Amino acid sequence: MKVLMLNGGISPKGNTGIALAEVGRVLAGQGIDSEVCHLPLAPVRDCVSCGKCFEIGRCVFDDDGVNEFVEKASAADGFVFGTPVYYAHPAGRVLAFLDRVFYSEHGQFAFKPGACVAVARRGGSTSSFDVMNKYLGISNMITVGSSYWNIVYGAKSGEAALDTEGMKTMRNLGRNMAWLLKSIEVGRAAGVPAPEAEGGGWMNFIR
Repeated sequence: MKVLMLNGGISPKGNTGIALAEVGRVLAGQGIDSEVCHLPLAPVRDCVSCGKCFEIGRCVFDDDGVNEFVEKASAADGFVFGTPVYYAHPAGRVLAFLDRVFYSEHGQFAFKPGACVAVARRGGSTSSFDVMNKYLGISNMITVGSSYWNIVYGAKSGEAALDTEGMKTMRNLGRNMAWLLKSIEVGRAAGVPAPEAEGGGWMNFIR
């Protein structure tokens, strides 16, 4: 089993990266692999709702890692999406990336466990956490929680590791993710099928 994680922070070793690494450490202890994908430093294009992904099977913009992430998503069993908090909101580049990922992914995330992590200096952590979770709720994903909201505090790089409660929350998130993945595997082996979702009526992108 494998969990694919997105680090929306600027640095792989920054506070968002530290939070995700703590989740990954617990997953490794449970025998589950993880991979962290880092957003490119270059600007990320926004989704323009052109609909070309429905024709060609991938985002028409192929220069900032979106299509590569979706390809990896097909083989992943679970996901963790991490963002730093800017102006009490997820980083704009993270939202631009995820808008295109989820609009063009064609069901790669359905019925797989997902979790979102927000890392803040102080304010805006819960509002950012709420925004990020919207992607899971519209994609038939199973939202994984923890012993607190999936939030870590830290301003300067490295300070996230000093947030005792935040690190505990990340470890519990890793344990919950591992437990759910193993439970799904047992259910699948027992012949329990995934639900069949009714389609149609999309209102998230109105032209």
